Amino acid sequence: MAVGRLSAAAFNLYKEIIREKAIAGSCKWLIFIIKSGTTMEHLFFKDWESLYHIALCALVSYLALFLFIRISGKRTLAKLNAFDFVVSVTLGSTLSSMILMKVTVSEGSVALIVIIFLQYLLAFMAKKSKTMEKAINSTPSLLFYNGVFMEDAMKRELITEEEIYAEIRQYRIERIEDVRAVVMELNGEMTVVKKSETLSKWTSLDDIDLKKS
Repeated sequence: MAVGRLSAAAFNLYKEIIREKAIAGSCKWLIFIIKSGTTMEHLFFKDWESLYHIALCALVSYLALFLFIRISGKRTLAKLNAFDFVVSVTLGSTLSSMILMKVTVSEGSVALIVIIFLQYLLAFMAKKSKTMEKAINSTPSLLFYNGVFMEDAMKRELITEEEIYAEIRQYRIERIEDVRAVVMELNGEMTVVKKSETLSKWTSLDDIDLKKS
């Protein structure tokens, strides 16, 4: 009898624990559903005040970036090398942070000024020093020249023959014999140079070391 009572008590205790866990689980699901509903509602619309602030920040941030670019000149908009690409991405990221109010307009403006100043400083140093120019801009890579694929340069730049053919087609060139060279420029883009009918003392390939390629 004692064993039977003990088993019944244990069974009742087990049922009570299961019931409490079920209630706790139901409460958790209810809380999750309520929170999810609130989150989904805020996903599409929060309030008019936040929209007003974002619109105002977007206007001020856009005008600030436009002003800084006008002051710094066309070089800020150029995409001539890897650093120009970094500047473009950083400017966009900073502008986005300003619009979404992750930083204040004054903080974002300071960041924009620093980024533009660094680009101007490096461009100035590259202009004054050949060593700095090579360190900042690297050098163009000759991928194809007079019907020959430059295998070493292609391996170094991770370029395939199919990609070179595709770039040649972009220039609406059918005959490979009409192509003098394919060059990977400082900004990562490929340029196709057509053969000229007349010989010239200076060409656009003079800054490329053909032996190194």
